[in-house]
Amino acid sequence: MMKDNTKEKVETVEYLVDTPSEEEIKDILKMLGMKAVQLVRTKESLYQEKYAGKKISNAQWIKILHRNPILIERPIIVKDGKAIIGRPIERIIEFIGK
Repeated sequence: MMKDNTKEKVETVEYLVDTPSEEEIKDILKMLGMKAVQLVRTKESLYQEKYAGKKISNAQWIKILHRNPILIERPIIVKDGKAIIGRPIERIIEFIGK
């Protein structure tokens, strides 16, 4: 277990329960500086079964991610209008420490 010596307020969003809207996904993508396809968990069986190898636009991916949040890469860490994919853990430590 990692000891938390920071005074940062942390909010956890359970995206499978509280599914992000398409607008929220667009906002996250903007903060990440990514296209929607870059946020997709390509090893997920749903991706493999339904989407692998298909030509899908950014707008279509946003709709797919909204309808199928299991496909969203995680964890996503947001701070001060910027975001990162929190893997490996060292990225989170470096990002929060800024």
